[in-house]
Amino acid sequence: ATVPVTARLSSIVKHFESLPDPRHQRNRRHLLVDVMTLAVCGVIVGCSGPSAIERWAKAKKDWLEELLVLQNGIPSRDCIRRVLSALKPETFQTCFQSWMAGLLSEDDDKTIAIDGKTMRRSHDRSRGLGPLHLVSAWASEHGLSLGQVATEEKSNEITAIPELIDRIDVKGAIVTIDAMGCQKAIAKKIVDAKGDYVLAVKENQPKLHGAIKELFSDERQDDLLKMQHRQYQTSEKGHGRIDERCYVLAKIPRNAPWKDAWPGATAVGMAVRMTENSNGTTDGDVRYFITSCYLSGERFAQAVRGHWGIENSLHWVLDVTFDEDQSRPRDRHMADNFSWLRRFAISLLKRHPSKHSIKGKSQIAGWSNEFLMQVLTAQGV
Repeated sequence: ATVPVTARLSSIVKHFESLPDPRHQRNRRHLLVDVMTLAVCGVIVGCSGPSAIERWAKAKKDWLEELLVLQNGIPSRDCIRRVLSALKPETFQTCFQSWMAGLLSEDDDKTIAIDGKTMRRSHDRSRGLGPLHLVSAWASEHGLSLGQVATEEKSNEITAIPELIDRIDVKGAIVTIDAMGCQKAIAKKIVDAKGDYVLAVKENQPKLHGAIKELFSDERQDDLLKMQHRQYQTSEKGHGRIDERCYVLAKIPRNAPWKDAWPGATAVGMAVRMTENSNGTTDGDVRYFITSCYLSGERFAQAVRGHWGIENSLHWVLDVTFDEDQSRPRDRHMADNFSWLRRFAISLLKRHPSKHSIKGKSQIAGWSNEFLMQVLTAQGV
């Protein structure tokens, strides 16, 4: 039997019931759960801010009145803006955790990519504030945003990452971070939380980078062959080029003087890419990594390649589909909370089984009440 729409929506509304209402009692003309449900739905259908959410809700008023209390009609854009500005981002994200837990399946492999993105037009020169920088956690296999922390500068990623790790569950997961996050304190934070890490290593850690580079150098190939190591190779053809990739993971020698300085460090890796272009030219690159787990060659490759899923599947979609770089909220809480709604909307849209693009699914959700309900409830997934 088909589950009634009201029953399906009530399973969503319950996630907001534990969210503390930041408004004074006498100013509450609209239920907080109603405002939050409208905000989630509005962002899914492509609304760029409170004004657009109000317009969409008024167009869907008859349908929404069947599902929500809406004791004083559709909340105004100012009401929606005030609520999103008053809610503390950490508290706001917490109320989504049980919802996200229901979307996660018990896969054997779980990779969490952590990376930052700047909202380029979110600066406020009148208050001396630059653009807001957001550090996000992305479950690569599930296509699901797990959390985010806002900072004022990209350089603050190093302090934001430990805070983000505190907000999410990394137990049993492999956490991948680019070179900026290759810090001993961050490695310890992940290991203490019972997770594993694969950290990119570049010149910001000169001693470690030099040691790993030497280990994989041509001059040390004979030594490498005597060490415990694993390899994996791939070849891909498309877009007028051929990409050859080779991944090597080697256990860190016990006598390596830098081994104990990195909490949990077990192995180091190298990823080599060689590309043959259609015009006959070739190019390539070599990247190095340190990891707390001695993975199979294929799993190491998945972790390395999967990290860039946060760029291709999240950041790119945020800019192309949701036009986040053009968003200009001045209130920091509002900017942080609305950006989280975008990331959560992408997670829900990606999980719908239809073959349409994220933008196409968003458009259909705006037209079809039933399709929107399927996205909200992960129906058919």
